[in-house]
Amino acid sequence: MPNNSHYKHVLIAVDTTDEADEVMAAAQAVIPDGCRSSAVTVVKPLARVYGGLDMSTMADTSITFEQEALKQSAASLTKLAGGYGVAAEDCHVRLGTPAHEIRSIAEELGADLIVLGTHGRHGLGLVLGSTANSVLHGVKCDVLSVKIHPVDD
Repeated sequence: MPNNSHYKHVLIAVDTTDEADEVMAAAQAVIPDGCRSSAVTVVKPLARVYGGLDMSTMADTSITFEQEALKQSAASLTKLAGGYGVAAEDCHVRLGTPAHEIRSIAEELGADLIVLGTHGRHGLGLVLGSTANSVLHGVKCDVLSVKIHPVDD
């Protein structure tokens, strides 16, 4: 196992699905004692999720939807991360493009390792998922990509 004692601040990037537990557990397995841990989840803006729609007629609805999504994501992240010893004040929720927001908060926090999950299902995703790939190629610190194992139906 590599000596990872030089890590001082680990950022764990998760979504708020059941798969987040797998990423949190993997992160905890590699985080050295005394290392600070933060967690982040990113909510995509409604216009980004439904890019082909004219959102101008639904401006008030999209703001309300995004505010509610941020609120629910914050509650879910705080509960999830708290179960792994991450303090509530070290839980962050952002609105935007996941890769950009993860890179941004990692830099703001001075994180020296980012842990995130990947499905690796298609295209470049055969090696890394698109978010993991984008984070990896745009960040100054180390990135640990955790292969998400699909739950059998």
